[in-house]
Amino acid sequence: MLDISQSIKTLDNSDISDNLFHYAYNTKHLLSLIDSGIEIDDPAYLSSYRSFEGEVYENFIYEKLLRYAEENDYIEKFVLKGFHQSRHKAYANTLSISEKEQIVYRTKSREISEFDAMFITKNNELYFVEMTLVKSVLKLRRRLRKKKALLEIIFPNYEIKALIILNDGATGTRQFPDYCKVWFTDEFSALNVLKYITQANHDKKKLSVKDKTWSSKMIEANSLVLHPFRYYNTMSWITKTIRSHQNRIIDMNFLMNNNIQRYLDLYNKFYVGYVKVENIRALLNLTDKYDEDQKVVVALEKKHSDEIVVTYYIQRARKNLVLYSFDDNNNMSKEKKDPFGITVTEVFHISKQMDESYELNIGHINTIKKLLKESFDKK
Repeated sequence: MLDISQSIKTLDNSDISDNLFHYAYNTKHLLSLIDSGIEIDDPAYLSSYRSFEGEVYENFIYEKLLRYAEENDYIEKFVLKGFHQSRHKAYANTLSISEKEQIVYRTKSREISEFDAMFITKNNELYFVEMTLVKSVLKLRRRLRKKKALLEIIFPNYEIKALIILNDGATGTRQFPDYCKVWFTDEFSALNVLKYITQANHDKKKLSVKDKTWSSKMIEANSLVLHPFRYYNTMSWITKTIRSHQNRIIDMNFLMNNNIQRYLDLYNKFYVGYVKVENIRALLNLTDKYDEDQKVVVALEKKHSDEIVVTYYIQRARKNLVLYSFDDNNNMSKEKKDPFGITVTEVFHISKQMDESYELNIGHINTIKKLLKESFDKK
């Protein structure tokens, strides 16, 4: 089965040789801090080092999982990454290996999800693996829902589960969903890897052999056969269908369908229409000048509590997107979205689809809010 080995629990490095030194690490900022003579207890150093240490931990656990999978008959297939596989290009609409040698699923232009490791068991279970040194796992729990939803969509014939690997002392683990298996390892340190990287003349050619001959259970990411899924096409279809009811502003039966809710777990939000900026200026406390045809895109966003709420997006330029949302006390918050994030591309894409039939007014929005609250209260 999937019980943690003593070797993984104690972080025994005797069987992985110099493999950790063969990985590429994002150390530019950390090394610049070291070169500047910064104290190791400085917050800037601690933040940068912890990020680096998380990278090393992920690679260490991956190396251990390779060997664990090789010896465990319960695991039938294990996806290779890093220098253990031969392809270094992320292909669109499939699982593949990114230029950073990670297992990813991406559209043509954006990465949708990244997986620390992945394997398939004899019981037709597909496990995705998350390993982290972070002590509070709240943000990790939020990521799980999206990753599980994606894998359920593209691998409908597998039961999707998660293996979570943490350091002793992590909190909040009892709130993980039932599909999660949790392992705890001893405390980890990456000082030996940092010491190697900071050596003046470290030479990877002098390292021990980095790999071994693996069995046929070790596979390339793109060898897994996926169910066809087009990210933006599906998003457009949902937007169109949710507004297609003849007598209602939105089709609540469609929205609350289990299969559609799985898509909402993946996207986290559905776009349902737009409001003219002048009609919503007071609600969003907008003081800037806008073009007459500026759209405020209206979305239905799923909170971690599973409640669905109304949010608003204003995109004044291709990379300039602002989210407006309200908390339980009706206090508004304003957040500028990552200009290179997928939400920017989503809003740009969906705005092109929305003709005059998608226009909403404040009355429509209040009706939508009422329908969403009634649906949530019934649960």
